[in-house]
Amino acid sequence: GFVGNQYVAANTVPYYKVYVKGQEVGAIQNEDQLAALYENKSQAYAEKYPDAEMVLNTEAITTKIEKAYKADVDSKATLTKLDGMLTAYAKGVKVMVDGQEVGIVKDEDTAKAAIKALQKEYIPEGQGQPAGWTSSVKKTSASSASNTSKAWLMSVGVNEDISYEEVKADPNKLLSEEGALQALKESKEQPITYTVREGDSLSSIASQFGMTAWEVKQNNPGTREKYLQIGDTLQVTAPKAPVTVTTVEKIVEQVTIEPTIVTRESDELKAGTSKVVRPGQSGLKQMDFQITKENGQVIKEEWLGQKVIKESVPEVVLKGTKVVGEGTGQFTWPVSGAILTSSYGGRWGRMHEGIDMGGNRDIKASDEGVVTFAGQQNGYGNVIIIDHGNGYQTLYGHLSSIGVRSGQVVRQGESIGVMGNTGRSTGTHLHFEIRKNNVPQNPMTYLR
Repeated sequence: GFVGNQYVAANTVPYYKVYVKGQEVGAIQNEDQLAALYENKSQAYAEKYPDAEMVLNTEAITTKIEKAYKADVDSKATLTKLDGMLTAYAKGVKVMVDGQEVGIVKDEDTAKAAIKALQKEYIPEGQGQPAGWTSSVKKTSASSASNTSKAWLMSVGVNEDISYEEVKADPNKLLSEEGALQALKESKEQPITYTVREGDSLSSIASQFGMTAWEVKQNNPGTREKYLQIGDTLQVTAPKAPVTVTTVEKIVEQVTIEPTIVTRESDELKAGTSKVVRPGQSGLKQMDFQITKENGQVIKEEWLGQKVIKESVPEVVLKGTKVVGEGTGQFTWPVSGAILTSSYGGRWGRMHEGIDMGGNRDIKASDEGVVTFAGQQNGYGNVIIIDHGNGYQTLYGHLSSIGVRSGQVVRQGESIGVMGNTGRSTGTHLHFEIRKNNVPQNPMTYLR
């Protein structure tokens, strides 16, 4: 019997039984065959999804060594069966904004690159890194095309808390950097729309939603008040993007200073006629602002002060003996100790036809003239308009009380009302406009 036993031992071959989740699926001759299958399968997945890091799901597959006499092992059938059962997942990183999932990318670097790209979209053109990066930006201003502004990006950041979580992902659902950028920008909410009805105006629609007509216009590029049609659909609220990029810019603007006018009375000239003896020359001043924006919209404007670069040279005018109620053409601040809270012009994403200021609540006439309006006006609350009889008018808005009546002649510096918060206004301030032949001017070019 001994020889027989020796023969069996010599012909007994080890082989491996293969199990998936504990269920036997077949046998293979050696574990190298399994390793080769994994290698091939990994290669196939890598080729199918070149942009993802694929991982085979092999935890459920186990093997157990067996020995049998002249074992008949059909490795091929087992490997084919396994090949059909092998799945894989992509390594992914879930991007969370304030705890809400916005999408899955292949790695944290892709997510961070998308956030960087998003921040870049809100960096004004020509501005690069924060702190000291300068650029000269031509800005368009209704008052003077020669006004230039320089801007520095002080800081750029994201308001929300962004976190990352490693996950097993479907490779078909991984977002590219561009896809992640879109997901960070696009709200899942639907915009609120409004259908125009008879009698509507932009401001009446805006006030229903606690907005300004300007904001409604911003949400509906191309909309013009006089072409509003009944039945038109307006988008009144733009859904908020998941991520808010906050930028702080320092802006240095140069503003021309209109020359003062020195008037000398002459009884040789007819009342109402005048003659320039010496033309004036414009000066130049620098105004500094700090602007905070969220996703490109101005949320805060701070006036940091002004300094004169070049003094203006006064214009000397001979004037026929003066008629009562006619202005000097020279404007004084309507508020003593004024602090500018919002400047003039169509820039930084909004139009403003005057300036807003705080300070002493006593409002004074900026020049001599005749009151042509004293009452309420849509949006401006209590308003006074003074005609200075020389092509200029001034407007004073949001007053808490009016101290003059229509038709009254007021002297320069005479008290005309009290600063307030009436109309569409944020906080107590005066909205002040200087109009020349009914066209709004930048009041800062006239105020010393």
